[in-house]
Parts: sequence; structure tokens; C-alpha cells
Amino acid sequence: MVKAPLLLGPLAFLLSPWLAASSVSASLKERPVSKVITILKDMLKTMEKEQEEDEAIYDKLACWCETNDKEKTKTIKEAEARIATLESSIEEDTATSAMLNTEIKNTEQEVAKNQQALDKATAIREKELASFNEEEKEMLQAVSALKQAITVLSKHHSGAFLQVPRTHLLSVAATLQHLTEEHAELLRGVLSPSERRTVASFVQSADKQGYAPQSGEIFGILGQMKETFEKDMSESQKEESANQKAFQELRAAKEAQVAAGQEQVNSKTQELADTDQRLANSKTDIEDTKNSLSADEKFLMELKERCSMTDSEWETRQKTRGLEMEAVSKALAILSSDESHDVFTRTFNPALAQVRRSTGSSRREQASRREQASRMLAELASRMHSPRLSNLATRVKLDAFERVKKAIDDMVASLLEEKAAEIKHKDFCVNGFGENQLQTEKKERVKQELLAQIDTLDSTIKELTDVIDSLKAEIAEMTVQLKHAGEDREKENQEFQATIADQRESQKVLASALEALRAFYGKQAALVQQGQEPPPGFSEYKKSASSGGVLDLMQSIITDAKAMEDETVRSEEDAQKAYEDFVKETNNSIEAKKRDITNKSEQKAKAEIDLIEAKKNKDKALLELEQLSNYNSQLHSSCDFILKNFDLRQTARDEEVEALRQAKAILSGAKFEELLQTA
Repeated sequence: MVKAPLLLGPLAFLLSPWLAASSVSASLKERPVSKVITILKDMLKTMEKEQEEDEAIYDKLACWCETNDKEKTKTIKEAEARIATLESSIEEDTATSAMLNTEIKNTEQEVAKNQQALDKATAIREKELASFNEEEKEMLQAVSALKQAITVLSKHHSGAFLQVPRTHLLSVAATLQHLTEEHAELLRGVLSPSERRTVASFVQSADKQGYAPQSGEIFGILGQMKETFEKDMSESQKEESANQKAFQELRAAKEAQVAAGQEQVNSKTQELADTDQRLANSKTDIEDTKNSLSADEKFLMELKERCSMTDSEWETRQKTRGLEMEAVSKALAILSSDESHDVFTRTFNPALAQVRRSTGSSRREQASRREQASRMLAELASRMHSPRLSNLATRVKLDAFERVKKAIDDMVASLLEEKAAEIKHKDFCVNGFGENQLQTEKKERVKQELLAQIDTLDSTIKELTDVIDSLKAEIAEMTVQLKHAGEDREKENQEFQATIADQRESQKVLASALEALRAFYGKQAALVQQGQEPPPGFSEYKKSASSGGVLDLMQSIITDAKAMEDETVRSEEDAQKAYEDFVKETNNSIEAKKRDITNKSEQKAKAEIDLIEAKKNKDKALLELEQLSNYNSQLHSSCDFILKNFDLRQTARDEEVEALRQAKAILSGAKFEELLQTA
């Protein structure tokens, strides 16, 4: 009863003209059947109009269903085909990645083995070179000593009757003893046992005055030893040259193998990085494609369900409306026929009104209630543009009370159901718009974050690419420098060998000249001290006054030459050590840069994977934003009218329900004036 004033106010306003027109005779001036025919015609027009509107709505829905069904079916087929392709690609790339890892490992082991062999060969070559230099030095000293001994003995060999100075004999004896002991193995097959005994006898008798009887044999032994040492030194030099050449060829071959192996490792490493990146991209792509396929399949299923419900509803509405229009058309045909017109003329003739009143007051009372309820409903139907009220107003005049009351109850229940459904629809719309706006703002933030991430990753990838290219260029430059350094070292070593040979030859020549001078001037001194006085007429023979200076100068030159030789050897050793240090440092630097390239390549590959993921997420966000926008449009299409007219439709429906209840009350015997007073 609380809502009664609100609902009956408009009703009282609509029905107030009836209070002044209470006369029943005024309502009888119009034929009631004519009103029914007019109402039926209006109902038929309304149903035809509603049918046209339903057809337009159904056409739009059918077009929407067909378009989305085709698009989603096509998209699903493409996604399934892409998933099959990606699965095949993933399987192939996985096998390729495993194969490349194995090949890289095997190639790296082969490179390490070749490098180890090269390092071992280099160490052996360095030891051989040092041994050769030491042996050559000893041979040169031995040959030089033998030459000096031969020179000393050659001065006196032609005149065996002359005696050799004791100091010279001691020097030759010492040289023979030292060389035979030092190079016993070399001389084992050169000196016969008798020659060895001769040498031993000569050494033992060297402290006696005069030239030994076997001095001629000793002279031959010295020459034979000199030839043996020179031959051994020549063979050693040839062997050293052959060893150096073989080492150079071995080093070139091993360096070529190492370079080729490293090039294969670099190539396969890059191929592995590309394969792993492609594999990661395929895995990400297949996951996204499966998610998109699942969403599309769900959407298609819901679409088919919704469209199927729409088709079913359309068929039901068409069938119901067809039956309704058929019934109205039949009623019009019946009421508009000539026979019905004659019957209605006789029935509703005013001249017969007096006779009909005699049937009793109960029938008049019912007719009055019917007329009041019908007028009230017809007026409300006209004001509210409600076909249902208009149809009910007609039925009130024609149908039995119980059927009319039941129709009123059914209509009230239907209106209340529509009201509840409309309230539920409004809540759905409000929630839908709110959730759509919230999700749209969230996805927009995600899109902006992804765009910023993509810019950062693009910059990072470019920087890493530049760094990797720079490192590769530095490695190439270091490799070239290493090659040039090796060539320069080889040339320097060859120059060293030539220089040291020249210096030693110079020392030998100077030593021979010095020995010749010393032999002469030393001999003259001995003759002056031990010989007889010269014959009369000759003045005393004196040595050249400058002989001492020449001897000292030559000795100084020999000493300087020896010092130069030692300095050259030290320079060669320093140059070799510097070269080895340079090679070691360069190789370490190259290895460090290669590790840096590997790390940078891994960072770049990860950044590229992240970039692909970010771009896919961006596309996904854009797609979701588009879907949210489409859903927003659908919400507007479905909800704008409801939200805009919700209060007006609810009020009108409440008034319609109240009017139906009042009409039922009137039919049940309530008086209209009482209803107004209660309101």
C-alpha cells in the first residue's frame, strides 16, 4: 500500500474525465463492434510493423554470425596449420642444435690438439736450436784451436832440424789433449790406436826442448782432426737448416689447421646461435598460437551457441506472431462479414434497449463493469502506446470474466518478469562498461610499457652488435699482427745466423793473422836471447817498433768481435723472448676477446628473444584492445537504449501493472470512485 499513491496518481489523472461522463446512454451512441474491428486492425498493423523490425534485427544478427563464423573458422584453420609447421620446425631445429653442439665440441678438441702439437714442436725446435748453437760454438772453437796448432807446427814442419819453442809445443799439446778428451766419441772412428798413442806420446814429451821426432805425424793428425770437426760442423749446419725448414713447414701446416678449425668453430657457433634463437622464437610463437587458437575456438563455440539461440528465438517469434496475426485476421473477417453486420445491427439497436433491460439488473451491472474496465484500459493503452493493453481492453468486452482476469494475471506476471530481466540487463550493462573500461586502461598501460621495452631492446641489440663487430675486427687485426710478427722473427733469426757466422769467421781470420805475427815476433825474441852474435858488419837486428801496437790492436779487435758476438746472441735471445711474450699476450688477448664475443652474443641472443617476445606481447595487447573496443561497441548497441530509458520504462511498466490490477479490481466488483478515494 505504500506504492499505491505513486502508481494511482497518473491513473486518476487519465480516468478523471470518466467521472463527468457517467451516463451509460452516451457510451451506447457508438457501436462496440466497430471499436473492436478498429482495434483489431490497429493490432494487425502493429504486429506487421514489429515483424519488419524483427526481420531487420535478425538480418543484422545473421550477418554478424555468418561473418564472424567464417573469419574465426578460417583463423582456426590457419592457426592449426601454423602449429603443425612450427612443431616440425622445432623438431628440426632441436636436432640441428644438438648436432652443432657436438660438432663444435669435436672441432674445438681438434683445434686444441693441433695447437698443443704446435706448441710442443715449437718447444722442441727451440731446444734443438739452443743445442745446435752450443755445439756449433764448440766446433768453431775446436776448429780455431786446431788451425792455430797447425799454423804453429807449419812454421817448423819444413825445417824439422829446427827446434820449436817450448811454449808453442805446450800450447799444441794442450789443444790436442783437450780436443781428444772433449770429442772422444767423435774421434773414435777417425784416429787409429797407433795415432792415439802418437798423440799421447807427443803430449807427454811436449815439455822437452826441441821438435819431437814424430812432429810430422802430429801435423797430419791435427789436419785430420780439423777436417773431421769442419765436416761434422758442416753436417750439423745442414741438419739444422733442414730441421728449421721442416719446422717452418710443420708450423705453417699446424697454424693453417688451427685457423681453419677456429673458423669452423666460429661459423658453427654463429649457426648454433641462429638455430637456438630460431628455436626459441618457434617455441614462443607456437605457445602464442595455441593460446590464440584456444581463445578463437572458445569464441566460435560461444558464437555458434548464441547464434543458434537467436535462430531458435527468431523462429519462435515468427511462429507466434504468425499465429497471432492469423487469429486477428480471422477475427476481422468474421466481424466484418455481412451476416455479422446484420446480427450486430439487430443486437445493438437502441429500440431494443427497453426489452433487454428486463433481463435483470445483474446483467446491466456486469456490462457496466466491463465498459468501465475496457474504457480505462483503452485510454491507458492509447496514452502508453501499449498493444497489450489495447488487446486486453477489447478482450474485457468480449471474453468471460474469469478468462479476462486470468489474462490480466498472466500479463502482470509477464510485466514483472520483464521488469526483473530489464533490471538484470541494466546491472549487466553497468558492470560490463566498468569492467571494459578497467581492462582497456590496464591493456593501454601494458602497451605503453611494451613499446618502451621494445625501444630499449632495439638500442641494446644495436650496441651489442657494434661491440661484437669491433671485437671481431680487433681479433682479425691481432691475427694479422701475429702472422707478421712470426714472419719478422723468422727473418731476424736468419739474419742472426748469417751475422753470427760472419762474426765468427772474422774472429778466425783475425786469430790466424795474430797467431802468425805472434809466431814470428816471439821466435825472433827467442833467437836474440839464445843465438850467437851476428857477423861483423851487421848491426844488431831489432824488431819493428810498431809490432807490439799491432798485436795489441789485433787482440783488441778480436776481443771486440767476441763481445759483438756475445751481444748479438743476447739480442737474439731477447728478441726471441720478446716474440714469445708477444705471441702469448696476443693469444691471451684473442681468447679474452673471443670469450667476450661469446658473452655478448649470448646477451644479444637473449635480447633478441626478449624483443620478439615483447613484440608478440605488444601485438597481443593491441589485439586485446581491439577486442575490448569491439565488445564496447556491442555493449553500446545492446545497452544504450536500456540505460537511457531505464527509469522511464520502469515507471511505465509499474503504471501498466497497477492499471491491470485496478482493471481486475473493477471486474471483481470494486467501484472506480472507491479506488480513487483509496488512492
